[in-house]
Amino acid sequence: MNHSIYTADRATHLKVVVAGLLAGIAVAATTLTVHLAQPELGLQKAKTLAVYQARPMHALTEMAQR
Repeated sequence: MNHSIYTADRATHLKVVVAGLLAGIAVAATTLTVHLAQPELGLQKAKTLAVYQARPMHALTEMAQR
């Protein structure tokens, strides 16, 4: 077995690539499983602001800054 990346042969590189692909597939499968099992976790509720009265000072401040 090669213990250095500099002296690694083709089989060692292939093992590293296969291990990386398997890890990526495992992460993607886990993510999809959780997302499909509990879809409400990914939803973000829209936040709305209600303006009840006008604030004329804001308009004056914006005009003064220009």
